[in-house]
Amino acid sequence: MAGTRLDPIDRKILAELQADGRMTNVELAKRVGISAPPCLRRVRTLEEAGYIRGYHAKVDPRELGFEVQVFAMVGLQSQAEADLSAFEARCRAWPLVRECHMLNGEVDFILKCVAPDLSTFQSFLTEQLTAADNVASVKTSLVIRCAKDEPGVPFDVLEARLSRSA
Repeated sequence: MAGTRLDPIDRKILAELQADGRMTNVELAKRVGISAPPCLRRVRTLEEAGYIRGYHAKVDPRELGFEVQVFAMVGLQSQAEADLSAFEARCRAWPLVRECHMLNGEVDFILKCVAPDLSTFQSFLTEQLTAADNVASVKTSLVIRCAKDEPGVPFDVLEARLSRSA
């Protein structure tokens, strides 16, 4: 298990930064119980190792005028690796697509899309997504409301699992 390569202080650093990526190194060091210089070294090491992939502000799409959120389930005609990679590259280029996940089962990909209004999403759907090479089917579901939107991972579950295996 990848998480076991980290010691408890590294996991605490990750948990604290996941909860508040804007805190100062001094505050982070205080929260995890070490001094600031080794804390900064650990953070840099976690970044270089790929455990920390970036720092982002969590913006409210509706406040910015993005009133529509849609999940699109996409089926492809071919699942050859070259075709899968080409579709993923296309998704990365579409601004309305905020997440793209390849799935197993009946659906090949699920896309999380945002748009300022339904007509903008409809234009994207008909002119770009369904018209894209290798796309066989698209089923969409409009989000009515969001009950939970928690980024990252549940560190308390990881810690409980690690303490049981120790």
